[in-house]
Amino acid sequence: MIARSLYEPDHEMFRDSVRKWIAAEVTPNVERWREDGMVDRRVWESAGEQGFLCMYADEKHGGVALDDFRYDMILIEELGPTGSGLAVSLHNRVVGPYIHKFGTPEQRDRYMPGCVSGKTILAIAMTEPGAGSDVAGIQTRAEDKGDHWLINGSKTYISNGQLADLVVVAAKTDPSRSHAVGLFLVERGTPGFERGRNLKKMGQPAQDTSELFFHDVKIPKENVLGAPDGGFKVMMGNLAEERIVNSVGNLTMAERAFQVTLDFIKDRRAFGRPIGTFQNSRFVMADIRARLDAAWALLDHCAKAHIKGELSSELAASIKLVSSELVCEVADSGVQLHGGAGYMDEYEISRIYRDTRIARIYAGSSEIMKEIIGRGLGLDDRKRN
Repeated sequence: MIARSLYEPDHEMFRDSVRKWIAAEVTPNVERWREDGMVDRRVWESAGEQGFLCMYADEKHGGVALDDFRYDMILIEELGPTGSGLAVSLHNRVVGPYIHKFGTPEQRDRYMPGCVSGKTILAIAMTEPGAGSDVAGIQTRAEDKGDHWLINGSKTYISNGQLADLVVVAAKTDPSRSHAVGLFLVERGTPGFERGRNLKKMGQPAQDTSELFFHDVKIPKENVLGAPDGGFKVMMGNLAEERIVNSVGNLTMAERAFQVTLDFIKDRRAFGRPIGTFQNSRFVMADIRARLDAAWALLDHCAKAHIKGELSSELAASIKLVSSELVCEVADSGVQLHGGAGYMDEYEISRIYRDTRIARIYAGSSEIMKEIIGRGLGLDDRKRN
């Protein structure tokens, strides 16, 4: 792996503390969590006690007012290979910023202390049975009833769906305008808000993923995030960060798949010598190593741009596309080089293969990333009319 100049000594000290916490609180429980289909709530509170949650939050809310994306990158890099399903990055960098950046002072005072402590687990509900990457196509409705909003609809594939105490729900507020979407803070226990089953998935079994249902859910006016019709713009602005978060996880898992495979082919023998010494194995691994190094360099470039507030949607789409395609290719090559062992559940590469296949789909599919990049080149077919 290439030397990375992104991190400073303070970041590496933080990494050491994260590794110690993972060894004590996460790794011993991973297999049980994967069997149970979700992590324990207690581990969220443990993460909060360590100061790992929503570090950007104000000190009066329990945070340390440290908005340095690199610390969250380290959390992702260290948690990813555990296969724990602990969605700290979703909580910290996908959902938390909605409240921290766009919430009113009253909303921040009410919710951020729980987000920091781990007592309030976060989720965001955009995807619906008939609307995935096309956020403008959502059908969940929010009607203005004067002194409250009334939400009806359903969501699916919602990460943290079972555990979440607070869900940011995207709902259409004006059916005549495709982009008139509001963001609503829906708390656990709100009448009419129901959770469906914990969905069975190909991989990442410890990450609870659920259907959510809204039947005449009354939301007070003070639980609207920003303008009732301004949610679409907010979501689009946050997607760049979500995609770089996703990319850190992708490259972390690609690196792990590479290392697991390298160790295996150095040890496994065929025809009297390690299979890693055959030309095909050497060439496959050499190609992966070169592409990984290039992808890490692009990721760090994107991270620096993001820290400066200069990460464009096209650049975020580029690293998301590259990293998600690469992790799937590395995992697939790893299974192939493991031979029959790669198909066995007891080998880590088998788990990595299943867990990472979703990378090309969530946070925007590879096809959508290509659309974004292509439109950035001026190749937008919507301008023909």
